[in-house]
Amino acid sequence: MLNVVAAVIHNTQGQILIAQRPLEKHQGGLWEFAGGKVDANETPAQALVRELQEELGITATQYRPLLTVEHHYPDKSVRLQVFRVTAFEGEAHGAEGQPTVWVNPEQLQNYAFPAANTPILKAAVLPNAYYITPEADEIEGDLLVWLKARLQSGMTLCLRAKNLSKTDYSHLAQQVAELCSQHQVSLMLHTHADLLNQIPSAVGVHLPFKELILQESVLIEGQVGKLHKKYLAVSCHNTRELEMAWQLGADFATLSPVNNTLSHVEQSGMGWQKFGDIVQQAKLPVYALGGMKKEDIPLAQQYGAQGVAAIRGLFS
Repeated sequence: MLNVVAAVIHNTQGQILIAQRPLEKHQGGLWEFAGGKVDANETPAQALVRELQEELGITATQYRPLLTVEHHYPDKSVRLQVFRVTAFEGEAHGAEGQPTVWVNPEQLQNYAFPAANTPILKAAVLPNAYYITPEADEIEGDLLVWLKARLQSGMTLCLRAKNLSKTDYSHLAQQVAELCSQHQVSLMLHTHADLLNQIPSAVGVHLPFKELILQESVLIEGQVGKLHKKYLAVSCHNTRELEMAWQLGADFATLSPVNNTLSHVEQSGMGWQKFGDIVQQAKLPVYALGGMKKEDIPLAQQYGAQGVAAIRGLFS
């Protein structure tokens, strides 16, 4: 297994830096995120700093783990440890003569990348806030009206409606999908992976961990996996569940509860320190869930999270 680091580098305008592989190298001509091999005497973080100095002429000053990817090519197996770099010194350029370009996140899909980069491309554009709808009976009035007043362009919204039958959920999801399309909101379905074919505008599905295990055979057969641009998210509560979610191909997860919540008074929050300890071992992006608000995003990221997920706290 070849150990490699890669960097999703952001500038102050929110753009991401990509570079083109030399034609004579493995998968030459394709685009990639900067990085390279981890030497025997290095930690991944040390390799990251060294590689960015050598390839781009910059020194990374702020960075954090994003995810770990394992990919098996016909001629080699690669373990990619990916970091998100949010601050650096110097002016990025192709120090080894390779073409480089800063692109807006939504433009990444216009470039050809090696297959191993598919999970990175998904993780690179994840937002720092993940909105989850309350149950319809938890709000006053009609859910669609309630949502319409709160949708903002760029949001990622998970439609959770556990109290509905599959038929009723499908009907509601189609209405919400239309609403989301009108407001440039990314819609994640909840529980019902098979509805992705019926609601093509949905960007993925979010499964409770128990459902992940129940639907494992469906996932392996490719209900979600073959739809390469779709996301698979999983609700997790401990290290073991995060590891299994990663093994089954999840793109990101929520980890809860961080704080005590009114909706789960019987379950004590794990607190930030334990949350951070668990996330440090995770191989995929993780959102902090449980009593979260927008103001908690910097704190969550300090403990290694992608950001925060919330039902009530983000909508208020």
